[in-house]
Amino acid sequence: MERLNAALVAMRRILRATDIHAKQLSRETNLKTSQLLVIQTIDEVGEMTIGEIAARVNLAQASVTAIVHRLQEAGLLTRQRGDSDKRKVYVHLTPEGREVLERAPTALHDRFSERFTELEDWEQMQMVAVL
Repeated sequence: MERLNAALVAMRRILRATDIHAKQLSRETNLKTSQLLVIQTIDEVGEMTIGEIAARVNLAQASVTAIVHRLQEAGLLTRQRGDSDKRKVYVHLTPEGREVLERAPTALHDRFSERFTELEDWEQMQMVAVL
């Protein structure tokens, strides 16, 4: 029973940290975590189609379409038809989007990645197995 309580407390701490980070992100940038993830991905990779973004961030294409639409309305992204294939539409980051990205707090998953890579291999494998 003691281990169960410890596990539940650990899960609550993770959920709380996620919630606190989401609120801070919203306060500082007016973005949701999924929106920041899309902007970061476009910034890292460059122009991408919605399907490519969806695959990269592991979200449904319909969800990414809605996110991109909202970010485009906010002036943070633009869509442009491809030069060689007019059927493809590429998403680009605007200067305003880059500015929002610069003032955004460090993403929670980035902080986790930094700490996770510092773990020994066996610790990483154990953590993945537990999750």
